[in-house]
Amino acid sequence: MQLLPNSKNLLLKQLLLWAVILTLAACSNTRYLQKNQTLYTSAKVDVDGEILNSEKQDLRSSLSSKSLMTQQPNKKLLNSRIKVWLYNQKYNEKKSNWFWNIVLAKRNLEEPVVYDSTKTKESVERMTSYLHNQGFFYASVNYEEKTSRHKTSVTYGVNTGKNFVIDKISYNVPDSAILQIVKANEGLSLVKKGVVFKSATLGSERERLTRLIKDAGYYKFNRDAIEFSVDTLNKALFRNTLNPFEGFVNIFNENKGRDKLTMDVEIRIKNPEDSADTWQKYHIGRIYAYPDFSLNGNPNDSTLKQDVRKFITIRAHQEMLKPKILSRSILLRPGETYSIQQYTNTVNKLYDIGVWQFVTLQYKEPKDSLNTLDAYLFLTPRRKQELGLSFELSNSSDYTLGSGVTLNYRHINLNKTATQLGMALSTGIELVRQASGWVLQSKQFGGEVSLTWPRFALPFNFKQSNRSNVKTRLTLGANYLSRIEKFDVTSLNLSYGYDWNETLYKRWIVRPFTLNYVGVSLDPAFRDSVVNTNPYLKRSFEPALIGGESVSFIFSNQDLLHQRHYSYFRVNVEESGGWLSGINSLMNGISGKKTNLETLTNVNISNFVKIEADYRHFWKLGLHSGLATRAYAGVGIPYSYSQVLPYVRQFTSGGPNSIRAWRLRTLGPGSYKDSSATAQAFPDQTGDMKLEGNIEYRFDLLRMFGGTVNLKGATFLDMGNIWMIRKDSTRPGSEFRFNQLYHDLAMGTGAGLRLDFSFFLIRLDWGIPLKVPYFTGNKNGWYVSEWDLKDSRWRRENIIWNIAIGYPF
Repeated sequence: MQLLPNSKNLLLKQLLLWAVILTLAACSNTRYLQKNQTLYTSAKVDVDGEILNSEKQDLRSSLSSKSLMTQQPNKKLLNSRIKVWLYNQKYNEKKSNWFWNIVLAKRNLEEPVVYDSTKTKESVERMTSYLHNQGFFYASVNYEEKTSRHKTSVTYGVNTGKNFVIDKISYNVPDSAILQIVKANEGLSLVKKGVVFKSATLGSERERLTRLIKDAGYYKFNRDAIEFSVDTLNKALFRNTLNPFEGFVNIFNENKGRDKLTMDVEIRIKNPEDSADTWQKYHIGRIYAYPDFSLNGNPNDSTLKQDVRKFITIRAHQEMLKPKILSRSILLRPGETYSIQQYTNTVNKLYDIGVWQFVTLQYKEPKDSLNTLDAYLFLTPRRKQELGLSFELSNSSDYTLGSGVTLNYRHINLNKTATQLGMALSTGIELVRQASGWVLQSKQFGGEVSLTWPRFALPFNFKQSNRSNVKTRLTLGANYLSRIEKFDVTSLNLSYGYDWNETLYKRWIVRPFTLNYVGVSLDPAFRDSVVNTNPYLKRSFEPALIGGESVSFIFSNQDLLHQRHYSYFRVNVEESGGWLSGINSLMNGISGKKTNLETLTNVNISNFVKIEADYRHFWKLGLHSGLATRAYAGVGIPYSYSQVLPYVRQFTSGGPNSIRAWRLRTLGPGSYKDSSATAQAFPDQTGDMKLEGNIEYRFDLLRMFGGTVNLKGATFLDMGNIWMIRKDSTRPGSEFRFNQLYHDLAMGTGAGLRLDFSFFLIRLDWGIPLKVPYFTGNKNGWYVSEWDLKDSRWRRENIIWNIAIGYPF
């Protein structure tokens, strides 16, 4: 696109205007200050002490907060305090016309911050108090002012000193029943010997003990009954965390010169203050359920119909769910001990069913019974049926533009059993931009129908945990994919299986029955010129009948207890052909080897075992950065009469979610490189085995559009490849050999930008190869010596741009 001369002149004038404004803003913001005033321009916190760098960074961020650093300098934009300058234009220069009225909107103004030394001293006191509260009782804070040309900057110097370490822990609990509960769970205590003392730790331990005791049935137990006594001189120095500094002069004198400063902690749990009696256990009384309760409903509505069941009493205007299913979904039972965990499990279970939009559980003490709680469940229904239409635009390394449309329908409560019916229809195309214009590369049509039951659908009873969130799914789907002038693939799939949570962190997906038919039709020219010349590719494009079972185990501990670092692990095992071969043999026996599944369908049964493992670990480095790592390994082994994995089960490498310095499906297998014209137009390298590792450093850059969009950056290192299990004579170097593993590993590095919209993320990654398995200029394939960033052709062939939605892992 070319600019007209007038447009160029206008653009230059606008740029010149902004340059002048920024220059004026940089030098004239002190003009309106009085003689004894200075503009507060910057504040810096330097942290020194015997702590980790990551702890220093977190401490620096905390001490820079508005609650501790009471006076904050004006913010900069493009190295200029433009908002302060605009403030002066409005209130000191009194600018006012149509242009200035637009520019001087309230959101664009910021009042100059006049430096106040008393607020700096107050900040020092607050910082010192905060450090003591974090266990840094020898901490010191000072500050240094620098003033020049009516501008003042402040540097706070923080020395954390030595920490106190907890030595002995004891309990003073007069109620023997509560003492037994506390001692039985002592292993989960946050206050442990050898741990650095922090007042915040005592606060967290108080919350843990409060939840633990209430969970054991003590409904009215109060957190204020828990006190902490800290002692280094064999006498209590303070009773609770509200006044943690009383008497610490004695501690300093006693511990001066020691390498480790130690203290003893006594945990006290008092009896109720308003009674000489002990804390009382509560039990569940009657349970009332309101399955069609509106947001402004009245539980005492006289028009409600009441249905008294064995465990619950149902009050409703109309039946939302069959009483037997509703009763089974409410985990509370009359007579059982009150429990916070059971409260949480009950609410989560009712949400998981998917019938209700809001679930509220309230406890009330009845007048006719002591130490008893009646439970009231107010359930607000969702819409029974949902219809949705979604559009998708995408871009990949092997096509320029992709678009898709999906129509979804869902019924969330079939026959009042909480059974969900889902139906989806989808279609999409991929376009390639060529010199002659846009060309259609592929088209796709598909549909799926699924039924989901909120329980194990089994012919026998199966005991399950209250947290298990069981789903049984039956899915039937069909899909048609056409790659223009290459091939058409028709697939039908049927699966039945279970999905449940074993614990809070562990999840299982078991499919005891899966059936997948893949039919392939090849374009004659593509078949003769590409497929028939490659025996492996020919076997890959054969129609397949995949039938078997699969098991997946997932572990993820990403929660509030693992904010600094957490892990994700997934292992999947799939077998195909076992029971299909059994049916095949049975039909052979019955028909005298005249008829079987393969002759009836004219498709060979695929026999293979495929195993995949994916481990990821994430570290939070300060408030605005983190490190993400991933290790992946997968192998597929054909057996019986099968010589190769079905095409849809083979491994590929390269692309935006793999090794980003190679395009999708262009890397491997092994040290093999297909340089043919066909491979350039149809990159499709696959293998039986895959190893991959990724390391990515992620960091925040800036917030845009009022904080609604975050611009983030990343640098990464990817490595890995795919291989064949058996030797392939048409692709030399493709088989896996342990002594060639290092040579065959591809490595790439690069950088990326991410636009984070909270609900989705757009990612742009730039990758460049470091180590190329098929490069012969170095015995191990190192490629850095070949970099020629000045050559546009080299850049075009070796620097890969990846656009994707979401993180790569």
